[in-house]
Amino acid sequence: METTLQGGSTEVKQSKNQTKEYLKGWIPYRIKRYWFYAAMTIVGLVMPWIKIGGNHIFLLSFDQKKLHLAGISFDMQELYLMPFLLMLLFLGIFAVTAVGGRAWCGWACPQTIFRVIYRDGIETKLLGLRKRIKNKQNEPDMSKSENKVKKVVAILLWSLLSLVAAANLMWYFVPPEDFFSYIQNPSEHMILVGTTLALAAFLIADVVFIKEDFCVYICPYSRVQSVLYDDDTVMAVYDPIRGGEIYQGHGYDRKKEFTKQKALLSVSPNAECTTCESCVTICPTHIDIRKGLQLECINCLECVDACTAVMGALGKPSLVQWSSEKETLKHEGKTNYLRPKVIAYATILTLVLIALFAMGSTKEHMLLNVNKTTRLYKVLDNRVVENDYLFLFTNTDSKEHTYFFEIVGNDKIKIAKPTEPFKIGAGQKKKKVVVMEAHEQLVNDARKDTPIPVTIRAYAVDEKEKIVVDRQTVFVYPRADLLNKSEE
Repeated sequence: METTLQGGSTEVKQSKNQTKEYLKGWIPYRIKRYWFYAAMTIVGLVMPWIKIGGNHIFLLSFDQKKLHLAGISFDMQELYLMPFLLMLLFLGIFAVTAVGGRAWCGWACPQTIFRVIYRDGIETKLLGLRKRIKNKQNEPDMSKSENKVKKVVAILLWSLLSLVAAANLMWYFVPPEDFFSYIQNPSEHMILVGTTLALAAFLIADVVFIKEDFCVYICPYSRVQSVLYDDDTVMAVYDPIRGGEIYQGHGYDRKKEFTKQKALLSVSPNAECTTCESCVTICPTHIDIRKGLQLECINCLECVDACTAVMGALGKPSLVQWSSEKETLKHEGKTNYLRPKVIAYATILTLVLIALFAMGSTKEHMLLNVNKTTRLYKVLDNRVVENDYLFLFTNTDSKEHTYFFEIVGNDKIKIAKPTEPFKIGAGQKKKKVVVMEAHEQLVNDARKDTPIPVTIRAYAVDEKEKIVVDRQTVFVYPRADLLNKSEE
């Protein structure tokens, strides 16, 4: 008997040592996500306030009709950069999905972050409306008066945070310094106030009432993920070889409480799954990860944490891993991260980024639109021909400049008006009526008027080498009989 006890004690010690080995230094993905959420929140709140050379890091201002990118200000006429930004956004998400599954959804999506703040932070930790963070399936018992009061308090607290989140989003379209100035006179800025309140109302409805149904039924991203996934895509994967197959006929319904006794494991004497259902009860989108890949999975890795804790206590590795189907499900070798699809995404993203920087570095500090007036020309005495134009100058630089312009490559056409340089403040626009004259005969065509190409070179007098643009226009010269009439 003594020997048996000693043997049992040895087995217990070995089991404890194995548990320590598997859980040694283990930090749950949930904690890592919380730290990542905190960092992203700080960046999101602080970034609209940071300026470089008087310009924001990112601002798409419909009020000022400007785009600020990395401290460089672009006028609306320079929004040829927007397609590159959109390509970076979408291709970046596609690349992340191909490599790490729906990592965006679980780790960076505002919907997920807001739900964690409301459900885990306010409802569970702060108010105790929910019993445990590890059980996201059981909704609070709203038949109790105490819980009804807590629910109202939770909604009020989230409403305040929703206003902050809505205002924070607006700061990327209206500079914060202007935003707070505008809301002091709400009657004069009803669109701004209305948009902010509408965003806050949407966040309240989404986070409090729609919940994860937004991810499951509304968000289109889950519908396209299957096109982007392959066998090497990293995701939360259950190992059926070690754990055992879960039949589809179990009694779980995502709208109802999971029924343990109806969950069936395949008949296998070596199945390691304990049917504790920890991976199910902790899932925020109410799925059973043991059924394989499902479009509801947002890659939050809560199930990996739950199974790691349970199996680690048994001295075994987790049955749910953040791995690929190739490695965990099919056991066909290690995950291949540098596969052709990933290399193609990386190459395209690099090319788009290079194009963005190349075009952004050639920013024009002055914009010029040249428009011909409705009057084609005017014939004066002595066969002098006038053409009228409307020049629209825009100073896109951060300081005032003095501008003028000249005709390049044609000495027979002169600028009659204006005759003096003019100043334009930083970010300001100015219209100029320009008159060009031809004192010499340019063409002799008796049949039709002749458009003559003209190159206009505009420049900043104080920085002629740096700020200079060329624009093409035409000088319309009348047919010969009209010129002869002017002499009669």
